[in-house]
Amino acid sequence: MNERNAVVLKEFGADLEITRFPGGRPGPGAVVADVTHAGVCGTDMHLQRGRMAIPLPVVLGHEAVGRVRELGEGVSTDATGAPLREGDLVSWASNIPCGTCFHCATEGEPSLCETRKVYGINQSCAQPPHLSGGWSEQIYLQPGSTIVKLPEGIGPQQVIALGCAGPTVVHAVLDIAKPRAGDVVVVQGSGPVGMAAAMFAAVAGASKVIIVGGPANRLDVAREIGVGDVHVDIFTETDQEARLAKVLAETPDGRGADLVIEATGVPAAVAEGMDMTRRGGKYLVVGQYTDHGPTPINPHHITRKQLRVLGSWAFSPRNHLDYVLSLPSLAARFDLDRLVTAYPLERANEALADMRAGRTLKPVLVNGDRS
Repeated sequence: MNERNAVVLKEFGADLEITRFPGGRPGPGAVVADVTHAGVCGTDMHLQRGRMAIPLPVVLGHEAVGRVRELGEGVSTDATGAPLREGDLVSWASNIPCGTCFHCATEGEPSLCETRKVYGINQSCAQPPHLSGGWSEQIYLQPGSTIVKLPEGIGPQQVIALGCAGPTVVHAVLDIAKPRAGDVVVVQGSGPVGMAAAMFAAVAGASKVIIVGGPANRLDVAREIGVGDVHVDIFTETDQEARLAKVLAETPDGRGADLVIEATGVPAAVAEGMDMTRRGGKYLVVGQYTDHGPTPINPHHITRKQLRVLGSWAFSPRNHLDYVLSLPSLAARFDLDRLVTAYPLERANEALADMRAGRTLKPVLVNGDRS
C-alpha cells in the first residue's frame, strides 16, 4: 500500500512534523482525494499553541482542494447532484454535522452542532483513516462529507484563496447580518476573514466598504485588487479617537456605519467597532473563533444606540457549497490569486511562521497536481 506524507501536530507549542501514513481505499459512502492545495488559517496558529482542546496527534488542515482518486460504493454525484468521477477537482466542507441534535434537526443551525466532525481539527490521526486533514498528500473524505466539483473556469488556487473564511463569511454576512443594498459597511480586520467580508459586502450591494486593518502590505493588496473603498491602517492611525473620527467622517452625516463586522480576533476591537456603528445599526462579531479573553464594553452604548449585536460561529456544509458556487462572480470582480503565497508541504512550519509575522496574507501548501 502506498504511503503518503502528512503534516502532523504531535505536541502543542512544538514544530509540526512530516509523517508517513498508509494511503487507503474508500469504504462505502467515502471518497479518497489527492490534495493539491491546502490553506493555512489563523485557527491553525492557535491550534499549534494549544488554544483549543483537540486530540493529538492530528493532521492539520481544515480547508483544502483536491482531485478525486477513488469513489467509494454509493458515491456517484457531488453536493449539487452533478456526476462525480475520478480525476475531478473538488472542494469539501470541513465539517460533518450529526444531523440529529437540537441544533441540527430543530434549529436548522448545523454550525452549532457540538458533535460535528471537523477535518484537521478534531479527528486524530492516531486512528484510521489517519489522513483526516488537508495538510497531506491525500485525504480520506468520510461518509456524509459535502463534496462539490469546482465550477467551470475556477481553479484550486481561487477556491483556497479565501479558504474557510469564504464560507464563514457567507454564513455570518449573508445569512446572519444580511446587509442591504446601499449600506455603508465597516470591516475591522484585513486578514482572509476581513477580505472575504469586504468582498461579500460589496457583492451584496454596499455603497461603501471601509476596511480598518493592517499591516500595510495587506491593505496594499486590498487596494490593488479592488477590495474596499477606504482603507484605514491601524499601525499608522494609532490613536483610537482619531481613527474613529476618520471612519465616521466616511459615513453619511458622520452617523456611523449601517453594519460593522469584527474580523480581527482581537477582543479590544469590539468596543471600538460598536463606536463605529450608527444608531439602529448592526454589529457582527465573527473574528473571535478562539478565546482571546474578555474586553471592557459599556452596555449603555448598546441600549442608547439600539444596536443589534450579532454573533456567528463557523459555517455549515450548505454555506461551503454556496461559497464555492459564488466563486465565478467573486473571481470576475476580484483577483483572488493575489491573496495566495504558495509553499511546498514540507515547509508548513515556515508558512505558519510567515502568517504569524504578517508577512503573508494567505499561505497555501501545494503539492502534486498544481493545476
